[in-house]
Order: sequence, then C-alpha cells, then structure tokens
Amino acid sequence: MLTGLDHVQVAAPRAAEAAARSFYGEALGLAEVAKPPNLAARGGLWFALPDGRQLHVGVTDGFAPATKAHPAFLVRDIDALRARLEQAGIATREDEPLAGARRFYADDPFGNRLEFLEREAG
Repeated sequence: MLTGLDHVQVAAPRAAEAAARSFYGEALGLAEVAKPPNLAARGGLWFALPDGRQLHVGVTDGFAPATKAHPAFLVRDIDALRARLEQAGIATREDEPLAGARRFYADDPFGNRLEFLEREAG
C-alpha cells in the first residue's frame, strides 16, 4: 500500500523562519517552496529536495529538539558539503561507521540532529 516518502518534517520554535532560511536555504542550498495559503498562516517553511521530495520546517509551541530521531540526507561529494558547513560555523561530528557509506552528523540551528550520508560505489 505504501509507495514511498513524500516529505519529512523537522520541528522548530516559533519565529524561527529566518534561521531556517539561513541554514536549510543558504548553508544546505535547498530551494524554498511556497506553502499553500491555508497552511502558510501556521508559520514554518517548506524546502524542495533535488529528488522531488520536500523538507518541511514546522514551528511549534513547547518546542524540544529531536536529538536522536533524525532525517538522513543523501549527499554527493560529502567532503565538500562538510567543508561548506564547517566554513559556515556549523559543527559536524562522526558516528559509528556504516558499511557501504560515509556519513556525518550536524545539528540545525534548533538542535535537531541531521545525518548526511554518501553511499560508496559498488
């Protein structure tokens, strides 16, 4: 019955749109897409991923960052992305090795854990 994944949402505190644009739009290079008018009033932002899926940043009262649960983004040229993030002052960190992939973690401006993963050829 399930056919795939349409989007993933990360949470953020109220009035976090500028920080989300800076991180997801500028540092990660994702294009912002307009939210439908009936949902735009809630706040938050949507971004397009290169494969047609989306990342939604939803604002919420009583926000608490997701420090374990996380989206994992597929990456081409993981070294370049990591250098780009670090040059922007965003800390990155290693985790346990994963067979067939290279990966690292970083937190968004709200403390949500994000994984960046590049599959090895072969």
